[in-house]
Amino acid sequence: MLCIGAGGLGSPVLAYLAAAGVGRLGIIDDDVVDETNLQRQTLFSTADVGRRKAEVAAERVVAANPGISVDVLTRRFDDTIARELVRLYDVVVDCTDRFSTRYLINDACVLERKPEVFGSIYRFDGHVTVFPAGGRPCYRCLFPQAPPPDSVPSCAEGGVLGAIAGIVGTFQANEALKVLLGIGEPLYGRLLTVDALLSSSRVLAYQRDPECVACGNAPEIDDAREYREDEVVIDVDEIGPEELERTLSHATLLDVREPHEAVLGVQADAMHVPASQLEARMHELDSATTYVVACRLGRKSLWAIARLRDAGFERLLHLRGGLLAYAAMNEDFTAF
Repeated sequence: MLCIGAGGLGSPVLAYLAAAGVGRLGIIDDDVVDETNLQRQTLFSTADVGRRKAEVAAERVVAANPGISVDVLTRRFDDTIARELVRLYDVVVDCTDRFSTRYLINDACVLERKPEVFGSIYRFDGHVTVFPAGGRPCYRCLFPQAPPPDSVPSCAEGGVLGAIAGIVGTFQANEALKVLLGIGEPLYGRLLTVDALLSSSRVLAYQRDPECVACGNAPEIDDAREYREDEVVIDVDEIGPEELERTLSHATLLDVREPHEAVLGVQADAMHVPASQLEARMHELDSATTYVVACRLGRKSLWAIARLRDAGFERLLHLRGGLLAYAAMNEDFTAF
């Protein structure tokens, strides 16, 4: 059993799989224990702060069950090892929180025909499902495209109720054991959603997408390559933060930050359309207007420009370094 990620979800997954007597566990995580992790990552204690999560997790599970074998990798799961590593295990459990890694895990499992147990958490909500060996349906059937870069805050940025990590991770461990033992009805083609505030759950059915690039009728993905969500490369006219005020005399600032990024306010004359809403609200924009597209750091705005160009917008400028760079030059500007 391969557990990718030893944090909030990985803690209960590893604890229950070890206690159940799963003979061989693979643990891969490149992170170190931080004090802020402790409210949800229950394998760790204050004495572990600064230590490698994968190494500490391995110590804990072996202490709980000395009869198991543990493979420890203190590195990031990336496309240089994805298929080779997935190939070594019977079941893969995705306990990560990076979208690029989730797509990579999915593609490796589809290509290597390995079942994948997926889980995710954010604030008070969680999701669990299982993609069968060969991935039909797969993660890309549910989520064909990753969200815009930086549009979804991490658990550290947006917060998460510690208990929801335990709830979802326990469900993942249960599903992994069902798949491994061939018992019960795993969540194939079904997405379990959990709302901790309402103490409610629902199971939603989904199907394989015939157009899916990974598992569809004419799959386009023939290798597991990582989509790097922080590397959007596009040929675009840029202005520096020192040019913004002068440029806005004949252009409009299009602020594509998400609401959680704009809590300190927005520029009065700017048009604020969060990147996650851009495609649905594109009709509000005027193709005859020149827009300076800006986000917090300058990455999400490149994604937005690519979408706007696809829709026929041509009068677009990019704010290099984002509004944070502009704010650093202007003490009176607080919209960062």
